[in-house]
Amino acid sequence: MTNLCAPLGVILLLLLVSACSASESDIQCLRSVQQSVIDSSGVLNSSWNFNNRTAGFICKFTGVECWHPDEDRVLSLRLSNLGLQGLFPRGLQNCTSMTGLDLSSNNFAGPIPADISREVPYLTSLDLSYNSFSGGLPPNISNMTYLNTLNLQHNQFSGQIPLQFSLLTRLTAFNVADNQLSGPIPSKLQNLSASNFAGNPGLCESPLDRCQASSKSKNTSAIIGAIVGVVVVIIIVVIVVFVCLRKLPAKKAKADEDNKWAKSIKGTKSIKVSMFENPVSKMKLSDLMKATNQFSNENIIGTGRTGTMYRAVLPDGSFLAVKRLQDSQHSESQFTAEMKTLGQVRHRNLVPLLGFCIAKREKLLVYKHTPKGSLYDQLHEEGKDCKMDWPLRLRIGIGAAKGLAYLHHTCNPRILHRNISSKCILLDEDYEPKISDFGLARLMNPLDTHLSTFVNGEFGDIGYVAPEYGSTLVATPKGDVYSFGVVLLELVTGERPTQVSNAPDNFRGNLAEWITYLSNNSILQDSIDKSLIGKDADSELMQFLKVACSCTVSTAKERPTMFEVYQLLRAIGEKYHFSAGDDLMLPPLTTDGETPDELIVAM
Repeated sequence: MTNLCAPLGVILLLLLVSACSASESDIQCLRSVQQSVIDSSGVLNSSWNFNNRTAGFICKFTGVECWHPDEDRVLSLRLSNLGLQGLFPRGLQNCTSMTGLDLSSNNFAGPIPADISREVPYLTSLDLSYNSFSGGLPPNISNMTYLNTLNLQHNQFSGQIPLQFSLLTRLTAFNVADNQLSGPIPSKLQNLSASNFAGNPGLCESPLDRCQASSKSKNTSAIIGAIVGVVVVIIIVVIVVFVCLRKLPAKKAKADEDNKWAKSIKGTKSIKVSMFENPVSKMKLSDLMKATNQFSNENIIGTGRTGTMYRAVLPDGSFLAVKRLQDSQHSESQFTAEMKTLGQVRHRNLVPLLGFCIAKREKLLVYKHTPKGSLYDQLHEEGKDCKMDWPLRLRIGIGAAKGLAYLHHTCNPRILHRNISSKCILLDEDYEPKISDFGLARLMNPLDTHLSTFVNGEFGDIGYVAPEYGSTLVATPKGDVYSFGVVLLELVTGERPTQVSNAPDNFRGNLAEWITYLSNNSILQDSIDKSLIGKDADSELMQFLKVACSCTVSTAKERPTMFEVYQLLRAIGEKYHFSAGDDLMLPPLTTDGETPDELIVAM
């Protein structure tokens, strides 16, 4: 997807131009919305009181998020699951600075306005799912060029998906499942999962791989049937012979194709690997290629947004991990400087960067191998129950918090991770947690500002992204805290960050949203992994769960810092004596408890 940093400046400039008159127009916008919908539950009528005209009064309205709490300028409207009815709300064009609109899980009906791109031109997120909207999808949506997320699932839309949707080059999430759409899927959208188009029997083309063939006449069918009958035996014989003779070469050809990049650097085998630590002396690229069997697919141990990781077996039987970095536009000198900075970052709860190598356009990073794999694999391995007991999960949470707090507060330079998930928390032979992939986000995109959150134009992994990222488009320490909070929820609930197994069938949110739902209904304890309950740790489980919830609150300012998270978790685990001699020192804090922005380097 296209990088969003350059257009971000354009959005901000356009929004600032209209800021002077934004307050009155945004107030009128919300009045129009209130008047144009049927509020059967009375939520808007009771919460949206326009008599109080103090600065920022609309920011306290249900579902209204402002750019600043003391400024009546709407950043996003989140009116999900409020029992609202009627047509698409009127007056939204007066919310001139709005970047997010969520009307999901209501009873709205009728068409989407044909000129929607004129009404809400700066939206980065539009969610109309689980309503009864109908009619065709307006081609005009393609003019909403800043859209990252477009969710139209479970409505009654009909007709074709407009070919113009291919112009939405910044889309990272698109869902039209469970509608009445038909015809071919635009080519630019065919790389998405089939689940995003499911429930539309008339849709065809990849990724669904189906189209109704034109009907044949009876005579034509008879002729074809006769021909097939004559040659069927010959075809079977040919297929059997072909498969037998070509099976192994075919596999080899596919492997060769997948491994083409490794073959392209064979001529550079003599290049030295720059090592910060020396598990082996005088390592060369040829040693890495031999240790990974020429970077064969059999040695892949993980893939992610930053690259592919390979297992490397050294002659003495020890292991390393070698990451082939995704495309990076850094010059060789810039890349080397970044690597030398990361090579100096050392902490027991961080995966150390041991070295790096540049071979033609390929950039390889050498890490210490972690034999237990990722925390995600240990918690959620398909078909297996997690066997980690509560003390082990608590120790992992404390150690991972310590590593991330070190990056935020103690490391010099300070580092934002920007892609925290249980997949990048690796476990050594003693299940000691090690955070990986720190410092790699900027390598993916050298044009990033020091606050940008995009890697190749994308947010972090689904389920871990802080809610404000969809509208602010910038990464902050509190965004890392949110992502880490989801990891803590995984530890205490045993659930995946998405597709919560214990949630009701009609629940479509992620893990953090499910926890919020339980908390609002005073049944938060129901989320705890049943295998952990009743083993003399119930009080610790609830304390741990509450720390996780504090990390995943929707308002960034209300989240604790990572240092505070570490201290809270450390207090819960005090009786287990997990603490080591490298405990963090109290970091310098500003008046609001946040690390100063000028000290943060988002590598």
